[in-house]
Amino acid sequence: MNPTEQAKRHGIVHDKPAPDFFEGALMGNGGLGAVVTTRPDAVVIHFGHNNVWDIRIAEDNADKIGTFQDVFEQLKQIPQELDTFQEHAWYREYCDMTQENYRKPYPRPMPCGSLLLGYDRRRAEVLGHKVHIHDGLCEVYMKADAAEVTLQLFIEPDTDRMWLRLVAAGTEAGAAGGAAGDSASMRGVFDRIKLIPDPDTPKVFAPAEKAASAELGQLFFRQTLPFTPEGGTGHPKDKAFRLAVRTAEAIAPAHNVKDGVQASLLGTEDFLVCVELAEGADTAVSKGLTVLHAPAAEGWVEAYAACRSSWADYWSRSGVKLGDEFLERIWYWNLYFYHCSVKPEATCPGLFANWSYRSIGSEWHGDYHMNYNTQQPFWLAFSSNHVDKHLAYVNMVDHILPVSRKWAKDYYGMRGAYYPHSAYPVEMNLMPYPVPHWGWEVCETPWTVQSLWWHYLYTMDREFLANRAFVPMKEAVLFMADYMDRPDTHGEAWGDDRYHVYPTVVPELYELTPGFKRNYDCLVDLTLTKFLFHAYAEACKVLGVEQEEAELLGSVRKLLRQFPEYPTAESRRGTVFVSVPGEDPEVVYNTPNGIMTIFPGEEHGLHSPEDQYRIAVNSYWNHRNEGGNELVFYHLAGARLGQLDLERFKRQISYCMLPNGTCTDRVLLSGGRYSDTLSFDFMRRVGVWFENFALPVVINECLLQSYNGILRFFPNWPAEQEAEFATLRAVGAFLVSASFSGGEVRWVEIESEAGAALKLYNPWPQGAVCRMAGGESTIHADVIELPTSPGDRIRLVRADVQAAAG
Repeated sequence: MNPTEQAKRHGIVHDKPAPDFFEGALMGNGGLGAVVTTRPDAVVIHFGHNNVWDIRIAEDNADKIGTFQDVFEQLKQIPQELDTFQEHAWYREYCDMTQENYRKPYPRPMPCGSLLLGYDRRRAEVLGHKVHIHDGLCEVYMKADAAEVTLQLFIEPDTDRMWLRLVAAGTEAGAAGGAAGDSASMRGVFDRIKLIPDPDTPKVFAPAEKAASAELGQLFFRQTLPFTPEGGTGHPKDKAFRLAVRTAEAIAPAHNVKDGVQASLLGTEDFLVCVELAEGADTAVSKGLTVLHAPAAEGWVEAYAACRSSWADYWSRSGVKLGDEFLERIWYWNLYFYHCSVKPEATCPGLFANWSYRSIGSEWHGDYHMNYNTQQPFWLAFSSNHVDKHLAYVNMVDHILPVSRKWAKDYYGMRGAYYPHSAYPVEMNLMPYPVPHWGWEVCETPWTVQSLWWHYLYTMDREFLANRAFVPMKEAVLFMADYMDRPDTHGEAWGDDRYHVYPTVVPELYELTPGFKRNYDCLVDLTLTKFLFHAYAEACKVLGVEQEEAELLGSVRKLLRQFPEYPTAESRRGTVFVSVPGEDPEVVYNTPNGIMTIFPGEEHGLHSPEDQYRIAVNSYWNHRNEGGNELVFYHLAGARLGQLDLERFKRQISYCMLPNGTCTDRVLLSGGRYSDTLSFDFMRRVGVWFENFALPVVINECLLQSYNGILRFFPNWPAEQEAEFATLRAVGAFLVSASFSGGEVRWVEIESEAGAALKLYNPWPQGAVCRMAGGESTIHADVIELPTSPGDRIRLVRADVQAAAG
């Protein structure tokens, strides 16, 4: 299988003008993002960047927030007979005060402006566009007079530069010739060019500097991003960005253009343009007209070759070839979007990645939400063999660690780090959302660092574990150990010998409740804390620091010995897990709270004993979800159980899909937080949901599972459909390829990167023939166990097939 060729089959096509932001073609290099929209009179490209934010932040009321214990004691005094704490005046006022900062419209991703290429509708029209996901090329198809022409666009992989050229229809992107301008009559299809600062730029910002130069063939605008909420310029921490465009043909600048900077295109040369975005400290971003990269045919060829090579390298990491074309397309499309939107050299994306325009991308500040939203896109990185992408998340954890430590010490009076409910990629000295009814979600602390341990498990990179993962993990352990060992969490009042997680909040449900009836031992807190404790203990062993960590390890082991039981209830389907003790199993969730032990807890799955597996399956099928936070999350758990209905999964993807090929968060069910009069599409236009690019991980888990350290092949794939995958990554740093047809596994190939011991469930009752460098053997065990060395390659086939071939 050639993954690049597979990707080539799945271009994203739009067969008419696409003037709306959510119809436009998505492009990017992991830092710079672009949305190519096509109006009946112009092509308009909206730019954004993961590094470019309105960096202002409000951090008022620090002296009024108090401490956790202060607030906890106040809440204990509120009568338990109330339905909600919000009925109490003190709590309402406290919540209003602690929400003041978050209610500001900043920080937020800052749109970086738009490039408009206008044309005369009397001689030209747009027919549609296509995104070639295999090489990052976008083509806009047009008619100009009697000829069909194509506007080709791509973004350089390592420089925030977009190239555009107009060519005759059918011209290969790598060709130097074939430009529409080869015929003099075809020049001038585009007759004006314009740069437009974002229309919703805050009024307190200094006006953008802008200019056009006929001599340089250039237009630009530059926007300062003030550090202080009041705006203005001159602060040493101010930032800035600059959007500039240079043309190969002559231009005639227009004057008195109020909403941007504009010029006429004179048609003296073939249409060839470079657009560049510069960003950084205000003192580092050039002011005034500067000499830009000159667009030339040779430069196009060289830059496109680098772009194509970068995408080929990306696709070479893994691939799938599926009998289900829809699922194959979803796999490739979302990995394309993923590569466009994240890279470790840029700021970790927030909710809506690097695409923004006006208010699009600013809802919930476009920030980091640590109760699944920020983590979910990076679930994709491991099994898809793009672990380097996860480093963007690791950098984000490093960024929030200081404020998390400060909050643990100053607010909780505890060791370690309490990771936040919401955070920003800007300078922070205070928790952005210290409101108890969500800010007390304890699960977010172990959840934030969970993937750091996964990074080690999937790579066996001991250096990463020691230098990047261990400290943030330990800080989370310190906090959780202190939090669970407080006097309020155990003792005679509880009627048992357990150490409880108390108080806490179920994600997206209940808030804090009078008497804290729904605020202890949440399923997600328990399973993720247990995951963290076990990971920390294993990390200490791997790093050889058990003696140095003896005291904390002792605390962890004590807590694990006296850990609470998971809350359950009796449903129509039998015993199920519920999110918190005493919960009605018919409750409508937002996040899949009742199935957290399956994922991300990774305690229950196909490997589980029958009684535990049955409870997990009951919980999965009993789950009721109002939508929004389900598309990846819920179905991933179904795949882990071998219970995912792929046809239903596909229908939900279609329900959520936008014209640009991405999936929005969309409501599924009223009766929880949502009413019957709510628009089920209310999240459709808030932005491009970065989290849903994780959809391929669900497909990966249908093809290969390794979460318990034992490889399992095609655990949720239909017997009647063929499937093949190449170099998916498995726990133990194994790169795994396999083929499935006729209802069974045909062959398996495994490369060991780190020399870990290999374990896999034998795919064949007849036995497996295992071929390695040292020879071959036939193995009949249910679980095959093999020692490996770095670089070893293993091939397995069914025993009787091997015999017949022999």
